[in-house]
Amino acid sequence: MKEFLYSMRMVALIALCGTQMAACGLGYYWQATSGHLSIMRQRLPVEDVIANPETPAAFRSKLRTASEAVEFAHQELLLPDNGSYQLYADTGRRYVVWNIVATSEFSLRPRVWCFPVAGCVSYRGYFSEEQAREFAATLAADGDDVHVGGVAAYSTLGRFADPLLNTMMVFSDYQLAGLIFHELAHQLVYAKDDSRFNEGFASFVEEEGIYRWLKSQGDLAGLCSHQVFIQRRSEALELVLQAKQQLEILYERNIPDEQKRAIKRELFDALNLAYDDRRRSWEDPPFFDHWFGESLNNARLAALATYDDYLPAFSSLFRTDAGDLASFYLRVDKIAALPGDQREIEMLAILESGADFNDARRFDDSCPMTPVN
Repeated sequence: MKEFLYSMRMVALIALCGTQMAACGLGYYWQATSGHLSIMRQRLPVEDVIANPETPAAFRSKLRTASEAVEFAHQELLLPDNGSYQLYADTGRRYVVWNIVATSEFSLRPRVWCFPVAGCVSYRGYFSEEQAREFAATLAADGDDVHVGGVAAYSTLGRFADPLLNTMMVFSDYQLAGLIFHELAHQLVYAKDDSRFNEGFASFVEEEGIYRWLKSQGDLAGLCSHQVFIQRRSEALELVLQAKQQLEILYERNIPDEQKRAIKRELFDALNLAYDDRRRSWEDPPFFDHWFGESLNNARLAALATYDDYLPAFSSLFRTDAGDLASFYLRVDKIAALPGDQREIEMLAILESGADFNDARRFDDSCPMTPVN
């Protein structure tokens, strides 16, 4: 499992600010627009790349798999068919975008940045790693906890025909399919100013899509491999959730900052030790070392929460609709249309009704394993 698939696969929405350059800042607007248009200019039809005799056989096979996943997304997952992923572009680098997540020193709530088209999002994307790290350094200098992560793909929400990218081709076949499902889900439902809702929905569609994709392929080995991954990930997230609860209590305490800062360090050290202990029980990969270590901070936990907090709620909605995707999408779309505060109340009510994180994961009895309790 490649580290950056789940380390920070934020959807880097391109904030096309139009005439409102001041709202974005001219420099940020320019790098976002020029970076995106540079990729658009490099696009080639996927079939042309496949037909090119100079294309390596393994890469040709990967592109065919991607095309099959796109067709599966349209036909079986009912995801948008608007020309996305019919083209291919080589960025010439290992990530297409670097995203920044930041929190204040004593908070797990990510900072948000607002743009005229994309709305308010809990991350800020750069096509240049150097520029991303420069901006991150300014936030850190002001006292923020900051996380910078490379991104394999981003969505323009159907405004452009999003291409397959070389940065997506490093994944296993089922991971590549899942990434395509995830990005197309963003084109189907998108709630402005609500990254947690959007990423939770896309992540659920990704998980359900991978399950159906592997079952349709008769790929029991792939299915079982993926289930090991999500079981291990559940275990790691359980540790993260426990630490988050302790940190939230700490940050509410009325004690001197220096004392709060020392306890914060102790809690992060304890989380790293708890992960190390859990990791020793796993004989083989996948591991989640990139979540932990010296870089572990509030921003890292906030990034993880963006994807996972609402997964059980979407699973509960899916079960309510008896696994019917069309009905599920309609229900989710209605919730997305609610004002932000009402949407949060609705999602929290679903979570409090008994939705469980592990309910969001599909397990197959054919695999020699059982879900995490």
